[in-house]
Amino acid sequence: MASTPSHDRFHGLLAATAIGVYLLLLVGVTTALTDAAAACAAWPVCGDGWTTPATPAGWLAIGHRIAAVVVGLLGLAALVAGVRAGIDHRVLGAMTVAGVLYPVQAGLGAFVAVGGVTPTLSAAHLTVGLAIFAGLVVALAWALERATGDPTDRPNEDIDLNPPAPANGEPTATAPSTASSHDTAGVAETATAYLRLTKPRLMWLLCLVAAAGMALAATTTGGLTVGVVLATLGGGVLSIGASGTFNHVFERDIDRRMQRTNDRPLATDIVPVRNALAFGVVLATGSLALFAWVNLLAAVLGLAAIVFYSVVYTLLLKPNTVQNTVLGGAAGALPALIGWVAVAGEIGLAGLGLAAVIFLWTPAHFYNLALAYKDDYERGGFPMMPVVRGETETRKQILWYLAATLVAAGALASMEALGALYALTSVGFGAAFLYFAVQLHYEQTERAAFRSFHASNAYLGALLLAVVVDTLVV
Repeated sequence: MASTPSHDRFHGLLAATAIGVYLLLLVGVTTALTDAAAACAAWPVCGDGWTTPATPAGWLAIGHRIAAVVVGLLGLAALVAGVRAGIDHRVLGAMTVAGVLYPVQAGLGAFVAVGGVTPTLSAAHLTVGLAIFAGLVVALAWALERATGDPTDRPNEDIDLNPPAPANGEPTATAPSTASSHDTAGVAETATAYLRLTKPRLMWLLCLVAAAGMALAATTTGGLTVGVVLATLGGGVLSIGASGTFNHVFERDIDRRMQRTNDRPLATDIVPVRNALAFGVVLATGSLALFAWVNLLAAVLGLAAIVFYSVVYTLLLKPNTVQNTVLGGAAGALPALIGWVAVAGEIGLAGLGLAAVIFLWTPAHFYNLALAYKDDYERGGFPMMPVVRGETETRKQILWYLAATLVAAGALASMEALGALYALTSVGFGAAFLYFAVQLHYEQTERAAFRSFHASNAYLGALLLAVVVDTLVV
């Protein structure tokens, strides 16, 4: 079904409503607004209920209530536009549920203003708000699927998961025609090849994940020292390098079949397999030694991260199940726990919350790359989501996992250590990610997939940086 101007208007209104709800939600759970609510402990205004605020904090509370009315009207406009555009019953049902919950959420806000914040009331307020937001994004995903999806894009369960390997280990026709050999490679080329084995592009983000975990733990347990930080990040870098190296070893034959990987060091024989294995073992040993210096649990989790990515994900999940990306998100989530454990010495709730954000973000992030390289992954025999379930389903699931990521980030915002910077960062960069994910439904090109991919990187990077700054600086 082709998209029409009325559908485009509806999608825009629905996306704006969802982000508006998310903004209200995250700003509402920050300590800044909690203090503001205490300065205006009446409803709908202050004093006796109809008195204007006397302090800036009171005006902040009133501004939040006015914004809630504006967002509610925006949601009503989206519903009217949807009915006029002929939305299906699933979309209408999800929006109706969100619409029914919205006045409930407003009522809970009134109780907070009049009676003060209690743990039970605060949890109920947060839960209902997250449910409203999730319902709106689910409705948006369904609406976009119907308006922009390809009805012929059906699941393909017949993908060959074991395509024939190149004869005698030689590169296929898609490989570079001038593959280098380790016998002729120069020193600089060899050094660069070993660096590439470590997948350095992953290091900055995963180290930032560990840093955010350490920062969160430091707000509740203390124990953050320069030595702990350096050893944890150093162990993380070596752990990522070891995992990447083993991944290169195990996938070297498949890499020769794929355009995006056929120039990797082992695919082109710049680095011998035996040397790569030894290099990976050295990196893993150094990583575990640094983690063990911090504490034993960090070393155990570090070993789990290496084994999970190198063996469980690379050999078991990636080539055998369409849910490889979802389950493989645990590899990216483990650095959050390692960072927390390095400071706290044990696994804590906030550390698990941060890990959940990373776990849910991974499919929303990687499915964009899977769309861009769909043909390449099919050539390699990997059952990625767009290869097995189709591009329409993959685009829908990007939105669903994006919503789940923002919900998890919203739940994490309830920590007292996280304030306005974290909230505004999640809303601002989350809105940008949502925008590019929606545009992907319309454009359906490799370029659009990469834009959404980069937006996902920017979102997580900014969010993690906000965690560090909000907990250690602000």
